[in-house]
Amino acid sequence: MLNQTQAPPFLDGLYRKLVENGIGYFFPSARLEAITTGRSEGTRRITQNHDSSALSLNWLGSQYILENGKPFSDSELKLLKSIGAVLDSRYRMLFDATLVEQQFDLFRGLPEDRFVSAYVDSRPYAGEVWKGPDRVEDAIEVLRTTSLSTYENRRISTGTLLFGTRPDPCHALPATPSGALRYSPALTSIRSFYRLCDGQQTLALVDRDGCLVEVIDVEQWAEPFSDTELPVPSSDRYRTHSRATLCGGHVCMILTPNGEMKILANGVQVFRFLDGRWRLSDAEQKYDMWSRAIGNCELAERLFVAALNLAEDRRGGLLVVLEDPRAVAELVSRTDLLSSLPDHEAQFISGSKDQLHYLLHQKRVLELPTAVLETVARIDGGIVLDQDSNLLAFGAILRHHDLTDLHPENIEGGRTTAAIAASRFGNVLKVSEDGLISFFQNGKCVWDM
Repeated sequence: MLNQTQAPPFLDGLYRKLVENGIGYFFPSARLEAITTGRSEGTRRITQNHDSSALSLNWLGSQYILENGKPFSDSELKLLKSIGAVLDSRYRMLFDATLVEQQFDLFRGLPEDRFVSAYVDSRPYAGEVWKGPDRVEDAIEVLRTTSLSTYENRRISTGTLLFGTRPDPCHALPATPSGALRYSPALTSIRSFYRLCDGQQTLALVDRDGCLVEVIDVEQWAEPFSDTELPVPSSDRYRTHSRATLCGGHVCMILTPNGEMKILANGVQVFRFLDGRWRLSDAEQKYDMWSRAIGNCELAERLFVAALNLAEDRRGGLLVVLEDPRAVAELVSRTDLLSSLPDHEAQFISGSKDQLHYLLHQKRVLELPTAVLETVARIDGGIVLDQDSNLLAFGAILRHHDLTDLHPENIEGGRTTAAIAASRFGNVLKVSEDGLISFFQNGKCVWDM
């Protein structure tokens, strides 16, 4: 039985603010409204309304209404439960002085890191009392600390594979060597640690107790699943890492050469730390929305992977799939169309791009090598094609008339403006040079990833 003590009254207000900040961090466009406040012993629960676009939250004795404007996905619901579990564990611990002294680690680190950790591995937060240590949060701190360091004046990339808690017929539970160190921020004080695993070819294997037990070759680890289809297409660079998590509940955590943190589980990316904040990938739902919009599974996958590869290389791009190919004349100037080949017998402008149109004239994207598609996508302007993958234009400067009816607020850049304009005629993937991928449809951004 817990040694109960009365918490100061200000704690209820403090934790309401933590609830608001936690939800606002991951759901910035959602609206949270407190209905009732005051501490009680009610059960923590989340109730959905009839269309799943609003939720009733009963947390820490207070009730809230959370409106999103669109249905919450399964991943978003899981994240909300994780936020509640972390805050509930911290709140309960404050009522027992002994637990605070013994398990103060629960209050270490950033709250959002804890929310991500509880999403990836809920076991430490599943009971009435928090049961540390939290190896996911430890690994996040390792990657975060490493991201602020350099080795021989170069940015460091590294990564770890947390051994899963489910059966894995392909990999035996690793033995813990004598003197094994915890995979925790203390490791980052060992300079040679940064050379031990690069996150690209090699990963640090961490056992279920959070100890560094081995260095593995990620390709060799994932070899048993080399022919297994992933739930969601992955970038070429991290396809093997995704396969390494397909079985056994293993979790792959990477600090990329770009300084971005990625967390992969069950074959898909679940979180990324980009532009100073965690983002829930929700990759399965977002890819399903894109694929259904395109209506051609092979084409949807080819373009999605190309966008992921461009994002990893921090190269911008615009991929436009028209619903009606005849609309291309409204979006692209005649000289940018691949059907418009220059008349070499007549006078032409030296150095104009249309002199190269013959190279891609009457080509289909599905027939182009992936490397060629990505190279063409890097050219300033947009790639325009139809739903049968016929390439209509590349490096095209897209026309956009007055967009105040579709997007009355300020538009943040030329590529975004072009994406909004093009999405009136079809479906658009916009890749930003900061690594963010956005899907536009009917003049609106459907999702960011």
